[in-house]
Amino acid sequence: MAERPSETDNYLEIFLRDTPMIDTRAPVEFAKGAFPGAVNLPLMTDEERARVGTCYKEQGQSAAIELGHELVQGSVKQARVEAWMDFARAHPDGYLYCFRGGLRSQICQQWLYEAGCDYPRITGGYKAMRWFLLEQMERLCASHPMVVLAGRTGVAKTDFLLRWPQSIDLEGRANHRGSAFGRRVGGQPSQIDFENSVAVDLLRCHHRRPEQPVLVEDESHLIGRCVLPMPLKEAMERAPVVVLEVSLSTRVEHTYTNYILRKLAEWQAHLGEEAGFERFAEDLRVSMGRIRKRLGGVRYDEMSRLLEQALAAHRAGNTHLHRVWIRRLLEDYYDPMYHYQLDKKSDRVRFRGDPRAVEEYLQERMGLAL
Repeated sequence: MAERPSETDNYLEIFLRDTPMIDTRAPVEFAKGAFPGAVNLPLMTDEERARVGTCYKEQGQSAAIELGHELVQGSVKQARVEAWMDFARAHPDGYLYCFRGGLRSQICQQWLYEAGCDYPRITGGYKAMRWFLLEQMERLCASHPMVVLAGRTGVAKTDFLLRWPQSIDLEGRANHRGSAFGRRVGGQPSQIDFENSVAVDLLRCHHRRPEQPVLVEDESHLIGRCVLPMPLKEAMERAPVVVLEVSLSTRVEHTYTNYILRKLAEWQAHLGEEAGFERFAEDLRVSMGRIRKRLGGVRYDEMSRLLEQALAAHRAGNTHLHRVWIRRLLEDYYDPMYHYQLDKKSDRVRFRGDPRAVEEYLQERMGLAL
């Protein structure tokens, strides 16, 4: 392993390089929020950390450190050091950190050194890196230009967006397709994880092509349960808008592929064929229920009836009836809502067109490059 300084506070380089990191905090801390590229290999379990914390409050730091060493010794210590060693061998360019870059990361670093591995740590730890990302997001949202990609449900905005290097996939980071039917297998990240990932994406876009705007998809302030960070929301509300347009039949087909075929495949890969289908069907029913009030009782009953007919046919091997309720839902629910939202930003709309026309506009007028 090449010799490196034992510490670093170059947070910018860490995030731009997608640096592998050992997060030595307890699992409960990691679950609340971490960084892309970080793996939780804790010094202490949640229970051990709680005991040490209580000891610290009641008896002071020396007693807490002593208790920590009592709890993590022998085979327990060896197993944890071996896990760190395995990570270090697999990622010789990585770093380790704890919450404040203090005692826990120093202990991990020392134990690794005693095992023959001189592995650097990040000074300031999680807290300093988190503040760095928040500050960078606020700065870049205020200074780096953006373009918002809008369009009706089903125009394949995300597919279009992903073709552009200078873009941020907000729905991908939220692991949610951004509508009442947008839930995905695996659940959503914590709010802090979502914010950290988006901040890193923005940072990388800025440093990769500082002269080009960042393309983002038009989103409400909520993507599932993930909330758009306020600086980003405000930047998107100021940004010019381009509108992607395709035919209704194309939108139906895209929605059918995304929300029926792909969603079912995800559930079945996760739970197996039978259980996956049942979970997929329940997912659709629950999603329909989320918009019951907005649909109104009569229209909700009609949509639910069409959905149940489609699911029954689907079980028998015919998936095509899903297109019936999808078309109705697009026309009767999503399109009116889309027009209402777009009207509120009509003064910022710079261009409308099909995918090819929007692509040309972004390249020629907005300076984006594929």
